[in-house]
Amino acid sequence: MAEQHKEQARTLSRAEAQASTLPPLLVAAERVAATVAAGTHGRRRVGPGETFWQFRRYQPGDPVQSIDWRQSARSDPIFVRETEWALAQSVWLWRDRSPSMAWRSHPDLPEKGERADLLLLALGSLLVRGGERIGLLGGPERPSTGRTALTRIALALGDAPSSEDGLPKGTDLPRHAQLVLLGDFLSPLEDVDAALRGLAGRGVKGHLLQVLDPAEESLPFSGRVRFAGLEGEGHTLVRRVEDVRDAYAKRLAGHREGLRAIARTLGWSFTLHHTDQPPQAALLALHAVLSEV
Repeated sequence: MAEQHKEQARTLSRAEAQASTLPPLLVAAERVAATVAAGTHGRRRVGPGETFWQFRRYQPGDPVQSIDWRQSARSDPIFVRETEWALAQSVWLWRDRSPSMAWRSHPDLPEKGERADLLLLALGSLLVRGGERIGLLGGPERPSTGRTALTRIALALGDAPSSEDGLPKGTDLPRHAQLVLLGDFLSPLEDVDAALRGLAGRGVKGHLLQVLDPAEESLPFSGRVRFAGLEGEGHTLVRRVEDVRDAYAKRLAGHREGLRAIARTLGWSFTLHHTDQPPQAALLALHAVLSEV
C-alpha cells in the first residue's frame, strides 16, 4: 500500500511538472472546456467509417450486409451495426490581432484579445477531445489533432505579433473546411464583406464570433470625454456623451445587423459575446454550430 501511494505521488508530481510548462492561458482554456464538455454531444454521426458506433433495430430498406447476425442471435429483433462517419473536414481558427483588441473598459475585465484567445483555445480543446484536426489560419503548420496540436496553437498565440489589419487574409483553404473567426469586426462592412468572400469559396463553412467590451455596447460615460483611437483614427472630443449615446447605439446595431447579413448571405453563422459574460456560454454556442454541420 505504501508503495502504491509513492507511485501515485510520483505520478502527481510528473503531472504538475508537465502542467507548469504549459502557457497559463492554455491551462485556463482547458478548465473552461472541461466545464462545457459534459454538455456537448460531439460531432459524431452515422456514415462511412471503420469505428463502431452503435446497434439499432433493422428497418425495411436497410442493406442485408449491415445486419449483425451475432448480436441478432441473442434476442428476437434483428440488429444492424452502424459505424461512425469519419469527418474529413479540418477546423481552422483565427483571432483578430489588431490594436483595438488590446482594450478593456475596466481593470476587472479581460482585454478583448485575451478573451478571444481563451475561447479559441477552449474550442480547440473541445475539438481535439472529439478527434478533430485544428490549425491556425495563416499559420505555418497544417491542421492536426491531439494535445500536441493544441499546445502548438497556444504557443503560436503567445508569440504572434500585433497586426494593423483586423480582418483575415485570403487563404487557399481545402474544400469543405470549417473556419472560426474571433474578433471585434468593427472594420467597415464593405471591407468585412470582401475579406469573408475571399475565404468563403470552395464550400468553406464559416462562423463569426464578435467579441466586444460591454462599454462598447452601452457607452456608459458621461459629460466631456476625449476618445483616443487605437488604430490611427486620432482623437475625438465629445462634449456631452449623453447627447450621442442613442445615435451611437443605433449605428452599432446597424453595423451588427450588417455583419449578420454578410454571414447569412455566405451561409455562415454569427454570434456575439461580451467580455463581462462567462466564456462558457459563447463556447457552447460555437461548438453547437460546428456540430450542426
